Amino acid sequence: MKIVCVGRNYREHARELGNELPERPLLFLKPPSAVVRDGEPIVLPPESAQVEHEAEIAVVIGRRARHVAADEAMQYVAGFAPLNDVTARDLQKTDGQWTRAKGFDSFCPLGEMAPLCNVDYRALEVIGRVNGEERQHGHTREMAFSIPELIAYISSVMTLEPGDVIATGTPAGVGPLRPGDVVEVEIPGVGVLRNSVVAAGA
Repeated sequence: MKIVCVGRNYREHARELGNELPERPLLFLKPPSAVVRDGEPIVLPPESAQVEHEAEIAVVIGRRARHVAADEAMQYVAGFAPLNDVTARDLQKTDGQWTRAKGFDSFCPLGEMAPLCNVDYRALEVIGRVNGEERQHGHTREMAFSIPELIAYISSVMTLEPGDVIATGTPAGVGPLRPGDVVEVEIPGVGVLRNSVVAAGA
């Protein structure tokens, strides 16, 4: 499984970090070793003093896809799942590229998948909460690049295999995580992903 992520795909999130919207999807990868499941902890590494949540809609690929047209892209989707693109924001800024900031173990909480047949992808919302307080709320219509456009673009770069995950970007409202926090990512109609936050060595 590979995890292909899209940066700055919501206008307001790009703006809150002082970035322009990219002319084409901005791609990066998370390692499979970053994945944890619902109920497993997010571990804050000692290397970072600013770890933040990023609630996202994840697309799970169901068929091998290469050079897929946008109008055919949904034929290659198995379903959707909530995902948290946990980010060491301070390291993201200092490193200049994002592998370390996005790649620590436990930095990709991923929920259970809801099958495509049960979901209207054009009406999906994503909500991020910390300790029950809503911090993020986004809708697919707010994306700079739609889900079919993302699948088409990514499949022009690399072959997508069954089980691969595309993280489609996060809406505005990202913020810090502290030991003891409980962070939730909800996609109404799909599911809720819930993870506690602990310090390394706890």
